[in-house]
Amino acid sequence: MGLLAWIVFGALAGWAANVVVGGRDRPRRGCLVSVLVGIVGAALGGLIYRLVTGREKVFEFDFGSFGVAVLGAIVLLVLLKAVDGAVQRRR
Repeated sequence: MGLLAWIVFGALAGWAANVVVGGRDRPRRGCLVSVLVGIVGAALGGLIYRLVTGREKVFEFDFGSFGVAVLGAIVLLVLLKAVDGAVQRRR
């Protein structure tokens, strides 16, 4: 995928993960944050996919890749939410 496709793919995956994790009362994040969460989530999802199946995931613009990217972004957001909660409790 080209750079522009990664940005669009990342933005969509990050937005979808934010909707799933945050629900109706989710904090509004900017487009850049959604892109970064989506791209890092796609890499994390690819790693999880390889650990579970033993096969490498080649990302293309299809539903399977989108699902793996959203799954990785959800895992990333849940981890970030847990870390943020732990930091808030320490204060």
